[in-house]
Amino acid sequence: MSRGDGGGLPGDGGPALPEGLVVGDDGLARPAWAATDPLLRTYYDTEWGMPVHGERALFERLSLEAFQAGLSWATVLRKRPAFREVFHDFEPDVVAAFGADAVERLMADPRIIRNRAKILAATTNARAVIALREHGGLEQLVWSYRPARTPVPTRPDEVPTTSPESVALSRELKRRGFAFVGPTTVHALMEALGIVDTHLVGSHRRGASGLWRADGTPV
Repeated sequence: MSRGDGGGLPGDGGPALPEGLVVGDDGLARPAWAATDPLLRTYYDTEWGMPVHGERALFERLSLEAFQAGLSWATVLRKRPAFREVFHDFEPDVVAAFGADAVERLMADPRIIRNRAKILAATTNARAVIALREHGGLEQLVWSYRPARTPVPTRPDEVPTTSPESVALSRELKRRGFAFVGPTTVHALMEALGIVDTHLVGSHRRGASGLWRADGTPV
């Protein structure tokens, strides 16, 4: 729709714009966090909430969500090209083989987030990904926690930061040897992968994944 799924501008005679959404110069409604920064806007419009499949792609997203903990997502996105370079496009077999020298090289690289615990978690998780191959793989495990319904938030404060499914998946990932996979981080991963749709009602991206209807039921 021309104004972000029916969100009108004040005074234009259309419906009031839902709380938390901003209409851009292209006439599309987005949440405030994705409305101004060009990098975040592109990410929101093209990647966030779209289905992601494949072991390497899921390992990358899991790793980046862990690196984001305590920081802004914009910081992670700006460093993403360097992350892909130094982590060899997040090939689990390569990252799993990182030794102490590789970790020290990463700690000395100002282009990435230099947090030793998070770097070590990436190597730990790479090994856990490899071990999962004998049990269906990372993709099968993560997507098996897709809920029966997705949230239908109309305001930012209605967007959940955890869910029963993220708590359960977090617990299972930890049992499988993963690190930095708390329920909040896992929920953010599920949002990013399209496993749940937490786009605000009225956003032009609501339902973009093709997996969920407007009422929160699966397609």
